[in-house]
Amino acid sequence: MTSSFYPPQRTLMGPGPSDVNPRITQAMARPTIGHLDPLFVGMMDEMKGLLQYALQTENALTIPVSAPGSAGMETCFVNLVEAGDTVIVCQNGVFGGRMKENVERCGATAVMVQDEWGKACDPQKLEDALKAHPQAKLVAFVQAETSTGASSDVKTLTSLAHQYDCLVIVDAVTSLAGTELRVDDWGVDAIYSGTQKCLSCTPGLSPVSFNQRAIDVIKARKTAVQSWFLDLNLVMGYWGPSSSTGSKRAYHHTAPVNALYALHESLVILEEEGLENAWARHALHHKALKAGLESLGLNFVVAEADRLPQLNAVTIPAGVDDGAVRAALLNDYNLEIGAGLGPMAGKVWRIGLMGYAARKDNVLLCLSALDEVLGRMHAPVNHGDAVSAALAFYQRQ
Repeated sequence: MTSSFYPPQRTLMGPGPSDVNPRITQAMARPTIGHLDPLFVGMMDEMKGLLQYALQTENALTIPVSAPGSAGMETCFVNLVEAGDTVIVCQNGVFGGRMKENVERCGATAVMVQDEWGKACDPQKLEDALKAHPQAKLVAFVQAETSTGASSDVKTLTSLAHQYDCLVIVDAVTSLAGTELRVDDWGVDAIYSGTQKCLSCTPGLSPVSFNQRAIDVIKARKTAVQSWFLDLNLVMGYWGPSSSTGSKRAYHHTAPVNALYALHESLVILEEEGLENAWARHALHHKALKAGLESLGLNFVVAEADRLPQLNAVTIPAGVDDGAVRAALLNDYNLEIGAGLGPMAGKVWRIGLMGYAARKDNVLLCLSALDEVLGRMHAPVNHGDAVSAALAFYQRQ
C-alpha cells in the first residue's frame, strides 16, 4: 500500500520556489470554505488591496490568476495581443524567449531585440526597433531575468515604449517584493508575477495588474480572447465586483481557496515588514553573500550595476562537476541551489535569496556548505574564509 508523502525540510536557495514562511503553511491548513462565501469574498477584497500595495499601483484590475506565473504571462499576452499585431520583445535570457512563444501563439509577429545573457536590456536597441517598426502595438520585457540574475530598467524601457505609442508588458516574477518595482510611477500597462519567489508563498498563483489603457485595448478587441479560462472579461465577473458595494460575484471557476489564504498571509507579512524594508533586506543579505562568494573566488555573471540581489548567478570553477556539487549540497546539507539554463547550463550556479530565504542564517549555511563541498572535491577556490567574509560584512552594518 502506498504511504503518505513526507518531504524533508530543505533550505531552498535556488531560483524558486523559495523557503515558505511557516505562517503561510499554517494559513493553508485553515478550514476550507466556499469560494463564494461572503467571508471569502471579503478576504478577496483585502487581497486586491494588498496586491496593489505590493505592486505600488491603484489599478482596479489587480488580481491573482489561479495558476502559476506562466499563466500570468499568458493572461497578459492573450488578452492584449491579437492575430496580425506586431510585438517587440526584449530578450536577455530564457524568459524573454517564452514571451516570444506567447506572441506567436496569438498569431502575432514578434520582433526580437536580443541582448547577451547576463546583460540588462539595452534601451538604445529597443529604441532602434521602435523606429524600425512603427506598426508595433506592444513592447514586452523581463524586469528580473531569472535565468541570469540580470535586472533591466523598467522605468526607462517603459518610457521609451510610450513615446512610440506602445503598451508595455513586464515580467516581474522574480522581482516582486524583492527589488524596487513601482507600477504606477513607472507607467507599466500590464504586469505579471508569481507567488513562489520573493513573496515566499507556495507556487501556484500569479498576481497580475492592468491599467486603464490596457483595459481599453482588451475591451476594443476585434476577436475573442483565445483562452476561455484566462479571458479577463470573464474573470473580472468573479474578481471584479466588491463585496463592499453589495454586488454579487459571478461564478467563473472554483478558486484555489487554501492557496489564496496563503497568498493573503504572505501579503500581510509583506505589509507588516514594509515594502521598502523588504527591498532593503534582500539587498543587505545579497551583499553579505557576495562577500563570501567572492572570498571563495567565485565570479558573478552580471555586472554589479545590473545585478539582482535575490538571484545570484556565479560561474562554476574550471573542472568542477556542477551536478555533483548540487547533489552533495542537497544530500548532505538539505540545501538546494539552482543549475544554469540554456547556454549557461553547466557553467553557472543560481543562488536565490528570495523572501523568507533572504536571511543571515541561510547566507552562512550556503557559504559554509559550498566551502566544505568544494574543498572536499579539491576545487580551485580559496577555502576557509567565506563565512568570515560574510560575518565581517554583517558586523560593519
